[in-house]
Amino acid sequence: LPHKRILAYYGNPLSKRKGILGEYPVEEMLSRLDEEVANWTKADSLTPVQPALHAIVVTAQGHPGRGDKYRLRMTDKMINDVLEMARQRDAIVFLDVQVGRSTLPEELPRLTQFLKLPNVHLGIDAEFAMQEGEVPGRKIGSFDAEDINYATGLLADITKEYNLPPKLLIVHRFTQRMIQNSQDIKLRPEVQVVMHMDGWGPPALKRDTYRRFIAKEPVQFTGFKVFYKNDTRNNSRLMTPEEILRLDPKPLYIQYQ
Repeated sequence: LPHKRILAYYGNPLSKRKGILGEYPVEEMLSRLDEEVANWTKADSLTPVQPALHAIVVTAQGHPGRGDKYRLRMTDKMINDVLEMARQRDAIVFLDVQVGRSTLPEELPRLTQFLKLPNVHLGIDAEFAMQEGEVPGRKIGSFDAEDINYATGLLADITKEYNLPPKLLIVHRFTQRMIQNSQDIKLRPEVQVVMHMDGWGPPALKRDTYRRFIAKEPVQFTGFKVFYKNDTRNNSRLMTPEEILRLDPKPLYIQYQ
């Protein structure tokens, strides 16, 4: 960034309910990704589109599970399967983490073996970052700047150790309290931070959420999410690339779920 726009398909290949990435057979999913890349290329021919797969590799759970952490770690095989899917389209990969009652320092180091690859980046989902006594899905969680600074510090260390181009960090947000003390988020030359609008609903609501919680505190770069199903509830519709491009600032990371 900012020389390309990233277009990502989000989900978990083991679940049809978590997003487009796992909803269809691999070839059909990749063909749909190709169509969206073409749509965005047509909408903004001056900004090359970089395809991506954004996979949830630690999923929040509604039950305690092992260690009472309310999260489930995916296997290395699952991650390698996503890397293989991405290879077929020269796509980059995001590993997304929903910590539940765990923490980023507990969950991120085990992903270093993948994050040291030049095409693999990171996403962290504040919605499912719970405090003691809270259960994912019953309350919206939050990250503090301190949490985000831990993630960018880890990515910066990996980038320097393995002599890599900058890493991307996608931070999900759709309420004010989800990200606290954003003014204290440290920018590092080795990491590019994307504050990502993760709310669903009709176009007017999505634009308002972006204006209130992303545009006011963009940190560095911004992202915008489109929900194939949730955005079309109650006879609503998906926002078009042209509509999203009218947002200020223009999002450079686009995610479809």
